[in-house]
Amino acid sequence: MQLFDRSILNIKPLAERKHDLNLSVIKPLTSNSAPGLTKRMLPVCEDIICAKEEHKAIILMIGAHVIRSGVQNYIIDLMKRGYVSCIAMNGAGMIHDFEFALIGATTESVSRYIKEGQFGLWQETGILNDIINKAYAENSSIGMGEAVGSYIEKQSLAHKSISILAWAYRLNIPVTIHIGIGYDIVHEHPNCNGAATGGLSYNDFLKFVSVAQNFENGVVMNFGSSVMAPEVFLKALSMARNAARQRGEEIKHFTTLVCDLVKLQKIFKKEPPKNKADYYFRPWKTMLVRTVADGGKSFYIRGCHADTIPALWFGINKTEDRIGKKS
Repeated sequence: MQLFDRSILNIKPLAERKHDLNLSVIKPLTSNSAPGLTKRMLPVCEDIICAKEEHKAIILMIGAHVIRSGVQNYIIDLMKRGYVSCIAMNGAGMIHDFEFALIGATTESVSRYIKEGQFGLWQETGILNDIINKAYAENSSIGMGEAVGSYIEKQSLAHKSISILAWAYRLNIPVTIHIGIGYDIVHEHPNCNGAATGGLSYNDFLKFVSVAQNFENGVVMNFGSSVMAPEVFLKALSMARNAARQRGEEIKHFTTLVCDLVKLQKIFKKEPPKNKADYYFRPWKTMLVRTVADGGKSFYIRGCHADTIPALWFGINKTEDRIGKKS
């Protein structure tokens, strides 16, 4: 069977797209709107501060909706203060971050544009493929997060001040992009190179595993990623534990936090049975039960990202004030 000829596609400029989100969604650092969530965050915040003091891994794994919820300023501030040592996101998160930095807007109506076959086919978003292809050709060890963050920073995109990728590049914090071929709109474009896309994302996976090696007494947080985060973390932890065991070390004592909208049972320390739908919510069985079974701690906080990310930020501030330490 012949491959689809992408050269026949009609790719339009972003100026013709109606954007669902613009800069008005970006939230400033402001008063706490969810004190109840902040209180529930405090045990995790204590562990985060301890992990920072001990130079242990503090990993933030996010779904793309975190970028869309406008909480960039909170994440960037935590990065600046040393409370994030690695960020993992999927390809959609990278796209939203890039579009925000480029034009100050992002997100299209799937129901509107899929009807006319225009969903995802926008010229400027395809620049991401050019960035990835160039990086792949020039540097065999670079990751996708670093390549795109470097571009946003060095090209001085108009709104790079709210770009997590650009700030991470500036602060030398790894952002690992974990893609699935065909998942993201840039894979529709004629300039998408599957080898380059896969190569850079795999480099990012190996970078993530490298960070996971420093995970004893560390913290990993998952905000809104039901597949990428638990699956990437599971494999990375296995690899890191394999290497640690050969050194006579262990990776058992760490904290996991999952924040999502799914309503879990009050007792989530044991995975649900396979005949229940909850069993197939991977963050539960993977991040809240299985990976912490040998000595770790796990927390689940239900809420939207517009509330839980600020609650994390306020919780760290409150814990700093209580113990008399400021970053």
